[in-house]
Amino acid sequence: MRTVRIAVVGVGNLGRRFLRLLVDKEETLAAKHGLSVRVVGLADSGGTATAPSGGEFDLDHVVRWKEAGRSVSGLPGGTEAGSSMALVRDADLDVLCEASPVCVEKGGEPAVSLIREALTRGIHVITPNKGPIVLAGAELGELARAHGAELRFDGTVAGGLPALYVGTRDLRGAAVRRILAVPNLATGYVLDLLAVGTSWEDACRDATEHGILEGDGAWDLDGWDTAAKLVILARAVMDCAGSAGLDDVERTGIRGVQTEQVRRAEAAGGVLRLLATAEAGPDPDPDCPDRLTKLNVEPVVLGPEHPLAGLGHTEMGVVFETDIYGTITLKIDEPTPLPSAATMLRDLLDIYATV
Repeated sequence: MRTVRIAVVGVGNLGRRFLRLLVDKEETLAAKHGLSVRVVGLADSGGTATAPSGGEFDLDHVVRWKEAGRSVSGLPGGTEAGSSMALVRDADLDVLCEASPVCVEKGGEPAVSLIREALTRGIHVITPNKGPIVLAGAELGELARAHGAELRFDGTVAGGLPALYVGTRDLRGAAVRRILAVPNLATGYVLDLLAVGTSWEDACRDATEHGILEGDGAWDLDGWDTAAKLVILARAVMDCAGSAGLDDVERTGIRGVQTEQVRRAEAAGGVLRLLATAEAGPDPDPDCPDRLTKLNVEPVVLGPEHPLAGLGHTEMGVVFETDIYGTITLKIDEPTPLPSAATMLRDLLDIYATV
């Protein structure tokens, strides 16, 4: 049995569901994978908590505590004055699970610094947080390699869909010529409400009330979330997109979409979706490979023949067009955040299958 000590920074929608998974899957992890996972550090917006030396948290109690709306700072070993950085710097950890909210506007901080600190200490990092990966992915990847640590971010693209795993592992040897993706749930949810006659304001209010849109909704509605996911996916699986960034994406969100546009698409047997496209040029130039990749996000009518046309409002999908494996389409139905949270478990298992 291998004991793995982890800290979870960000015990919100994804973080607490991940902790619940560790409770529910405890026997499976031990019997099938030989892993005993001990959570020894926690952090949320209200403070931190550290388990006593040699101890661990009662995760069932932690999950119920968080579901009641309390901060981890109120747990035994907790403090409102504690910082996530001190937790990562001082705790005896094998893995940092960084699940704090996306914060691109502040350069991905504080997540980037937390991940940098962990990797420098040789601590493996798992994160579904798109900010650090899209803004500092190359630097963090180099840091991980330099210190013998793993950096895993499967949950940054299309929720629980294993798009990155398929693209980087199962398409080995292939040239991915084009990626088509609908990796954002919120926009599909809003567009489908518009299709049944809901006003724009009511559709956004409904999405917010159901926890699908957060804050003012700009991150999703203006296409930033989709663009970030496209950049991460393209960089991972397309040789000609290695240094692509958010500024390279031609981006149009869904704010200008009218109800009549959505209805016309459905009347024609299609569906309107915010589509992300990455396309490689036909003749890669070894000196300037990035110039041959088109990155685009815009609302598109997907006709009935399109591989992603059948997506419902709780579904996401990715299409890989390759030179030797043909065209591969992946789809996920994700009515709750559980599959997204489960990506952290998938990453954890993949790390310990290889180290």
